[in-house]
Amino acid sequence: MKYLFLLAILALSMTAKGQNIVGQWETYDDKTNEKKGVVKIYKTNNLYFAKIVKKYGGEKNTTCKECKGDKKDKPILGLIIIENLNNTGTRYEGGTILDPQTGKMYSCYLELIKDNKLKVRGFIGTSILGRTQYWNRK
Repeated sequence: MKYLFLLAILALSMTAKGQNIVGQWETYDDKTNEKKGVVKIYKTNNLYFAKIVKKYGGEKNTTCKECKGDKKDKPILGLIIIENLNNTGTRYEGGTILDPQTGKMYSCYLELIKDNKLKVRGFIGTSILGRTQYWNRK
């Protein structure tokens, strides 16, 4: 019985580890599949956020010209693009994602497919109307 209890605790700890999205993730261009940048996901007050920490190719000091509000004309590097996600157990959802190329904000959810692969889905209204990207842990 003692061994079953230890096995259960070990299985739960491995599941919790497997569901950790905090860290750095490489992003890819939808059309060319080339690396676009690195996004850092972090947790603050039980909510998850993400910001761009590295950009591949192109000009390094670009700003978000199309963004609205307090993000308008802010540097892409350091820009917070995912905000206010809740961990619901199987997904991270209820927040928003910003496309810094268009300045458009979408609802989103994140789902860890493997320890090193993250499904990122941005959508309008319902998740059926949206776009999915896959990010790889750096």
